[in-house]
Amino acid sequence: MEITKKLNIPASFFYDKVMDSVLFDVRKATGKSVTRKQLKNLEYVKQFSQNNRARIKIEEVIENQSYKFRTSTTKNEFVVHYQIKPLDDSTCEVHYTEKMESYGMLQKLNDMLLGTILMYFKRRRFKKMLDMIEATY
Repeated sequence: MEITKKLNIPASFFYDKVMDSVLFDVRKATGKSVTRKQLKNLEYVKQFSQNNRARIKIEEVIENQSYKFRTSTTKNEFVVHYQIKPLDDSTCEVHYTEKMESYGMLQKLNDMLLGTILMYFKRRRFKKMLDMIEATY
């Protein structure tokens, strides 16, 4: 999935919102508070439900420009990358990419069929989230 959207907010404001969410997620999953400077290469396990968990590795953190992380489960791996480009002092462009690699033929087939259906809703939900962030400015 790939989405590019211009937002009427400064790049720093969008980046701060993403970082607040990341720091909250890390604290909730690990019980530890970390700073932004400690995020790069940080790995932790996140429990989604009683039987589902994933290893998350934060791969790139560049102030007001980029945030990239990898989520690995026993069935697949997701790589998510936010690239933030300031257009001027009050607007920015967000380029979001999400790539998934599934393990095993059955999982790949399942993800291909369901992914096509769910992708529409996922894109819509992500764009709505961007609009909500923009509205909080």
